[in-house]
Amino acid sequence: MDALLQGMRAVAEPTRLRVLALCAHAELTVTELTQILGQSQPRVSRHLKLLVDAGLLDRFREGTWAFYRLAEQSICAALGRQIVDLIPPDDDVLALDLERLDAIKQARADQAAAYFRMSAPKWDEISNFHIDETEIERAIQKLLPPDDIGELLDIGTGTGRMLELYGKSAKRAVGIDLSREMLAVARANLERAGLRNCQVRLGDIYQLPVPSGSFDSVTIHQVLHYADAPGDAILEAARVLRPSGRLIVIDFAPHREESLRLDHAHRRLGFTDEEIANWLNRAGLVPAAPTRLHGDPLTVCLWCAQRPEVKTEPAQ
Repeated sequence: MDALLQGMRAVAEPTRLRVLALCAHAELTVTELTQILGQSQPRVSRHLKLLVDAGLLDRFREGTWAFYRLAEQSICAALGRQIVDLIPPDDDVLALDLERLDAIKQARADQAAAYFRMSAPKWDEISNFHIDETEIERAIQKLLPPDDIGELLDIGTGTGRMLELYGKSAKRAVGIDLSREMLAVARANLERAGLRNCQVRLGDIYQLPVPSGSFDSVTIHQVLHYADAPGDAILEAARVLRPSGRLIVIDFAPHREESLRLDHAHRRLGFTDEEIANWLNRAGLVPAAPTRLHGDPLTVCLWCAQRPEVKTEPAQ
């Protein structure tokens, strides 16, 4: 009861209620929150500390940045979600805050799009800069054997490398990407490889342009670290999996290479096993033990999960 009382006291202040609502819509830094709220950084930091101490927000540090989001597992996590749901959607203050949040998200997207436009012709070279991609691909094929791939969806396909890797084995393979420049490179690569069963489409990782339960295998290869809401991307990936279908996420373990954020538009500096497992469980998937490929300075992790079979009641 004491924890709930502390949570209610913490949120019973206008600015902290606004912060709680904003962090329910996105993972945000102190700097981004100060831009939205129009308040000083020390003041916003004090509000954030009270909300974190009360178990309403989670705080996680990555290099020199700290992110805040709505708590997921604390005693007050459900309280935070309920309070946010009670805020009237037509509230003038919240509406203005969300407009400013959308502007920040758009600026992030524009920055990433500019980077991808610049990088599309040399993307595979950039991808190989930190880790041996051949080793990663061998590990992927151990978790998703080519002879059991079925129909494949590759989210954030980039140059279409996952489609090339599995194109000869898959019944059908589709790559989704939001960058037209990347898709142009991917199409050229697929045409050169003669993979007529593979195609690429323009689409958003949070709103995939494919029906639910339409793929046997889904890959998210070195994409999550660009995402504003990686947990939502996993949730959407799980939506398109068939029963017994498998999702594999390939990304970095936590690291401190700030140059990837500054020079290569990375939003996140890696992910913990616990973080990924929580998102997979929330999406209704059953995680397997992660695979680690240790590199210098980066370690690549492969997180695999499966959608359970649909259980049918025996006929009476």
